[in-house]
Amino acid sequence: MPCNDATRGGHVQVVSHLTSEPVARNPGVCPGDFEGLYRSEVAAVMAFFARRSSDPQTVFDLTADSFVEAMRSFGSSPPARGSERPWLYAIARRVYAKHCEREARRQDAASRDDARRILDADETEEVAARIDAERDGRQLLAHLTRLSPLEREAVELVDLTGLTPNGAAAALGVSPGALRVRLFRARARLRKGT
Repeated sequence: MPCNDATRGGHVQVVSHLTSEPVARNPGVCPGDFEGLYRSEVAAVMAFFARRSSDPQTVFDLTADSFVEAMRSFGSSPPARGSERPWLYAIARRVYAKHCEREARRQDAASRDDARRILDADETEEVAARIDAERDGRQLLAHLTRLSPLEREAVELVDLTGLTPNGAAAALGVSPGALRVRLFRARARLRKGT
């Protein structure tokens, strides 16, 4: 069936209503071919997902995602006549695999959130007291943003955490002399307010 679309450089340009991206088309393939493929196979692809999910929104979204992926590759490498359904099922399987990976990550994150222990009243008061006790430290950290990362860490480790300069140098992987110089400069900048 011939296409009546205007061509540019030998390729028909079709703008997908789903992605708003131009899809490069093979000169022998017209948009009507994809529309016909969609109309003839959408029920089969939807059934593929309906066998895997009982959530209507998920089935609809995965079906749409599959046809968006199919549309992207249809222009450059359309399926051979008679192999349209297997081609679409291959795409649907990839879309479903990606969906399962995303869902597993989401469920893993949700289970980590569910595993968080809720503090009782005494624990809440203890943590609140610790937070109040660190008010000055938070203010100091806010002022440290003007310093280089190494100077910030030196001030935090020595002045807030209470490490010795040698201990802070070991923690930061620098020589004790270099840490003392950075610490001296950082404190001088903080006093000047620059």
